[in-house]
Amino acid sequence: MQIIYLKSIDSTQTYLKSRIQTKELQAPVAVVADIQTNGLGSRDNTWRSYEGNLFLSFAIKLKSLPKDLKLESASIYLAYILKETLENLYSKVFLKWPNDFMIEDKKIGGMITNIVDDTLICGVGLNLLTAPKEFNILDIKIDKKTLLDKYFKNLENNLSWKQIFSKYELEFYGNKFFYTHNNNHKISLKDAKLEEDGSILINGERIHSLR
Repeated sequence: MQIIYLKSIDSTQTYLKSRIQTKELQAPVAVVADIQTNGLGSRDNTWRSYEGNLFLSFAIKLKSLPKDLKLESASIYLAYILKETLENLYSKVFLKWPNDFMIEDKKIGGMITNIVDDTLICGVGLNLLTAPKEFNILDIKIDKKTLLDKYFKNLENNLSWKQIFSKYELEFYGNKFFYTHNNNHKISLKDAKLEEDGSILINGERIHSLR
């Protein structure tokens, strides 16, 4: 994975997406910035920037994804591998459905995905050192380069969705303490049922990640 390090950028997601579209860059490639002035979060929210945190976007070819993975659940797959990477470094991070990283009951980061032609672009924000009061920071100390080296090495293992899902399913019960959003409505995950494709059933309605 080629990794491009930048001092400051409006958004690593916007930067990488535009250069994939113009063929200036090709997957696999990643962009990391020290500061984002207009970072993108889930549901078109802004992800606030504090120097020292992780601001990452990376691009991978759709054909390199596991054959049994539905694109609607790509963010769960990729986020879970990052969660496992952190867990193997002794973090107690929890992955809240579908792609929020939590320490205890507060968010420390998240992942969003977009498709450009034959490429999946993934954006990751992670509070390594500093966070607003309503958020939390990672519970271990690790430099960004070490974390990225370990994460991308784990991605190269090309585990199947079935392998990831079998572990994610065992931990899903922890979601009952949290909420998610669907069509801008806040919904409790207390009675959510996880389906094999990564979607959830709540009150008879199937909800996909779509991030």
